[in-house]
Amino acid sequence: MPTQDTGLADLQFLRVGDHDLALPSYATTGSAGLDLCAAHAHRIEPGERKLVGTGFAIALPSNCEGQIRPRSGLAARSGLTVLNAPGTIDADYRGEVKVLLINLGLEPVEITSGDRIAQLVVAPVSRLRLIEVEDLPSTARGAGGFGSTGR
Repeated sequence: MPTQDTGLADLQFLRVGDHDLALPSYATTGSAGLDLCAAHAHRIEPGERKLVGTGFAIALPSNCEGQIRPRSGLAARSGLTVLNAPGTIDADYRGEVKVLLINLGLEPVEITSGDRIAQLVVAPVSRLRLIEVEDLPSTARGAGGFGSTGR
Protein backbone atom coordinates (compact mmCIF):
# COMPACT_ATOMS: atom_id res chain seq x y z
CA MET A 1 0.00 0.00 0.00
CA PRO A 2 1.58 3.38 -0.99
CA THR A 3 2.27 5.89 1.74
CA GLN A 4 0.54 9.24 1.65
CA ASP A 5 2.77 12.21 0.74
CA THR A 6 2.58 14.55 3.73
CA GLY A 7 5.05 17.09 2.33
CA LEU A 8 7.32 16.42 5.33
CA ALA A 9 11.03 15.69 4.99
CA ASP A 10 12.46 12.70 6.83
CA LEU A 11 14.67 13.01 9.90
CA GLN A 12 16.34 9.70 10.73
CA PHE A 13 17.13 8.81 14.36
CA LEU A 14 19.53 6.11 15.57
CA ARG A 15 19.39 4.95 19.18
CA VAL A 16 22.81 5.33 20.87
CA GLY A 17 23.55 3.50 24.12
CA ASP A 18 21.39 1.55 26.52
CA HIS A 19 18.11 3.34 27.23
CA ASP A 20 14.41 3.06 26.49
CA LEU A 21 13.65 6.72 25.71
CA ALA A 22 10.96 7.53 23.18
CA LEU A 23 12.01 9.36 20.04
CA PRO A 24 12.21 13.15 20.39
CA SER A 25 8.84 14.66 19.55
CA TYR A 26 6.93 17.88 19.01
CA ALA A 27 4.95 18.75 22.17
CA THR A 28 2.11 20.33 20.18
CA THR A 29 1.07 20.64 16.54
CA GLY A 30 2.38 24.22 16.55
CA SER A 31 5.77 23.46 18.15
CA ALA A 32 8.81 24.61 16.18
CA GLY A 33 11.22 22.33 18.03
CA LEU A 34 11.46 18.68 18.94
CA ASP A 35 11.88 18.11 22.68
CA LEU A 36 15.21 16.48 23.52
CA CYS A 37 15.55 14.45 26.71
CA ALA A 38 18.53 13.49 28.83
CA ALA A 39 19.52 9.85 28.30
CA HIS A 40 21.00 9.60 31.81
CA ALA A 41 20.75 11.32 35.20
CA HIS A 42 23.01 14.28 36.01
CA ARG A 43 23.46 16.80 38.82
CA ILE A 44 24.56 20.26 37.69
CA GLU A 45 25.90 22.57 40.37
CA PRO A 46 25.51 26.38 40.22
CA GLY A 47 27.98 27.75 37.67
CA GLU A 48 28.76 24.27 36.34
CA ARG A 49 28.46 23.29 32.70
CA LYS A 50 27.84 19.72 31.58
CA LEU A 51 27.59 17.95 28.24
CA VAL A 52 24.43 15.84 28.41
CA GLY A 53 23.73 13.07 25.90
CA THR A 54 20.28 12.58 24.40
CA GLY A 55 20.73 8.92 23.46
CA PHE A 56 20.21 9.52 19.74
CA ALA A 57 22.22 10.32 16.62
CA ILE A 58 20.48 11.88 13.62
CA ALA A 59 20.83 12.14 9.85
CA LEU A 60 19.68 15.61 8.81
CA PRO A 61 18.75 16.40 5.20
CA SER A 62 21.82 17.78 3.38
CA ASN A 63 20.34 21.27 3.06
CA CYS A 64 19.52 21.64 6.77
CA GLU A 65 21.12 22.23 10.16
CA GLY A 66 19.92 21.31 13.61
CA GLN A 67 19.74 24.12 16.17
CA ILE A 68 19.88 23.16 19.85
CA ARG A 69 17.90 25.72 21.84
CA PRO A 70 17.04 26.14 25.54
CA ARG A 71 13.67 25.28 27.01
CA SER A 72 12.20 28.51 28.38
CA GLY A 73 10.46 26.92 31.39
CA LEU A 74 13.62 25.16 32.51
CA ALA A 75 15.60 28.40 32.27
CA ALA A 76 12.93 30.37 34.13
CA ARG A 77 12.46 27.81 36.94
CA SER A 78 16.03 26.76 37.64
CA GLY A 79 18.42 28.89 35.58
CA LEU A 80 19.40 25.87 33.45
CA THR A 81 20.09 26.87 29.85
CA VAL A 82 22.07 25.90 26.76
CA LEU A 83 25.51 27.49 26.96
CA ASN A 84 26.25 27.86 23.24
CA ALA A 85 22.68 28.64 22.18
CA PRO A 86 21.83 27.92 19.57
CA GLY A 87 24.23 25.01 19.21
CA THR A 88 24.60 23.88 15.61
CA ILE A 89 24.45 20.31 14.32
CA ASP A 90 25.85 20.06 10.79
CA ALA A 91 24.10 17.83 8.25
CA ASP A 92 27.12 15.51 8.00
CA TYR A 93 27.48 14.89 11.78
CA ARG A 94 26.53 11.35 12.82
CA GLY A 95 27.52 11.22 16.49
CA GLU A 96 25.23 11.35 19.50
CA VAL A 97 23.33 14.62 19.87
CA LYS A 98 24.57 16.23 23.07
CA VAL A 99 23.46 19.40 24.82
CA LEU A 100 25.91 21.73 26.58
CA LEU A 101 23.97 22.87 29.65
CA ILE A 102 24.97 25.46 32.23
CA ASN A 103 23.35 26.12 35.58
CA LEU A 104 23.03 29.90 36.00
CA GLY A 105 20.80 29.44 39.04
CA LEU A 106 21.67 29.48 42.74
CA GLU A 107 20.81 25.83 43.51
CA PRO A 108 21.98 22.49 42.07
CA VAL A 109 19.71 21.06 39.36
CA GLU A 110 18.93 17.34 39.26
CA ILE A 111 18.22 15.90 35.83
CA THR A 112 16.76 12.42 35.56
CA SER A 113 16.75 10.18 32.52
CA GLY A 114 13.88 11.26 30.27
CA ASP A 115 13.75 14.88 31.48
CA ARG A 116 13.28 17.37 28.65
CA ILE A 117 16.45 19.49 28.52
CA ALA A 118 16.42 21.32 25.17
CA GLN A 119 14.74 21.68 21.80
CA LEU A 120 15.95 20.71 18.33
CA VAL A 121 14.85 23.08 15.58
CA VAL A 122 15.70 21.99 12.03
CA ALA A 123 16.33 24.92 9.68
CA PRO A 124 17.36 25.32 6.03
CA VAL A 125 20.94 26.31 5.28
CA SER A 126 22.16 28.41 2.35
CA ARG A 127 25.58 27.60 0.92
CA LEU A 128 27.12 30.58 -0.85
CA ARG A 129 29.96 31.22 -3.25
CA LEU A 130 32.58 33.44 -1.55
CA ILE A 131 33.89 36.38 -3.56
CA GLU A 132 36.69 38.63 -2.34
CA VAL A 133 36.24 42.27 -3.44
CA GLU A 134 38.07 45.59 -3.04
CA ASP A 135 34.95 47.42 -1.75
CA LEU A 136 31.46 46.52 -0.55
CA PRO A 137 28.29 48.17 -1.88
CA SER A 138 27.36 51.16 0.30
CA THR A 139 24.22 51.36 2.45
CA ALA A 140 22.59 54.10 4.55
CA ARG A 141 23.70 52.31 7.71
CA GLY A 142 27.26 51.69 6.59
CA ALA A 143 29.55 50.21 9.25
CA GLY A 144 27.43 51.36 12.21
CA GLY A 145 26.78 48.55 14.67
CA PHE A 146 26.32 47.68 18.35
CA GLY A 147 23.54 50.12 19.13
CA SER A 148 24.07 52.52 16.23
CA THR A 149 20.44 52.33 15.08
CA GLY A 150 18.89 53.57 18.32
CA ARG A 151 18.60 52.91 22.04
